Amino acid sequence: MTIATTDVIGDLAPTGVLRASINLGNPVLAHGTEREPGGVTVAIAGEIAARLDVPVEYLCFDAARKSYEAMATGRADLCFLAVEPAREADVAFTAPYVVIEGVYAVPRDSTIVTAADVDRPGVRIGVKRGSAYDLFLTRTLRHAALVRGDEGVDVFLAEGLEVAAGIRQPMTGFVADRPGLRLVEERFMEIRQAVGTTRKRRPETVAFLRAVVEELKAGGFVAAALRDSGQSETLVAPPA
Repeated sequence: MTIATTDVIGDLAPTGVLRASINLGNPVLAHGTEREPGGVTVAIAGEIAARLDVPVEYLCFDAARKSYEAMATGRADLCFLAVEPAREADVAFTAPYVVIEGVYAVPRDSTIVTAADVDRPGVRIGVKRGSAYDLFLTRTLRHAALVRGDEGVDVFLAEGLEVAAGIRQPMTGFVADRPGLRLVEERFMEIRQAVGTTRKRRPETVAFLRAVVEELKAGGFVAAALRDSGQSETLVAPPA
């Protein structure tokens, strides 16, 4: 088991408490309330804090962009975000611990059948502002337009857009509750969720985090945390 050195402990938890930024807006990764969060990210943060032998403080947000901002501004020591080029300037990531999928929802009578059908003139896509799929689509779309909101599905419904983008698990439930909609089963992106810390941290601190994540995947910790939160253990990322 990877053990933290005194230098790593002081570097990663300089206040004597590991401050972990948690995104409650992604139900695959976290759930509950600010006072009582749960989910795989909460479990991983707790385990890292235990290896540092320091208490853990959960800083909970309702969107990835807010979680990222806490990390980038130094309010958090640890974050749980999708690996995206727009974030890597400020955040040093581990390999992914979980891999999830981005999918589209469309009206049932839409002519859109595949993910590739979406990127064409006149198609408007509702996305959650600052999410991994917002960042991905911003840099990859050539013709379709993004419409951002606090929740992509809400702006999709409110403005009568052609497409909504989101994470497969909540999007499946969203469509199931609305007979007039259907899911485009093909994913448009793979979302690699990883542990991150600021790039100002020592190389040995980042190496410690990377080693711990690999151990937690290989030893079944991540799979068990997913099961305990009602998610599928098949989401565990492969070894780095």
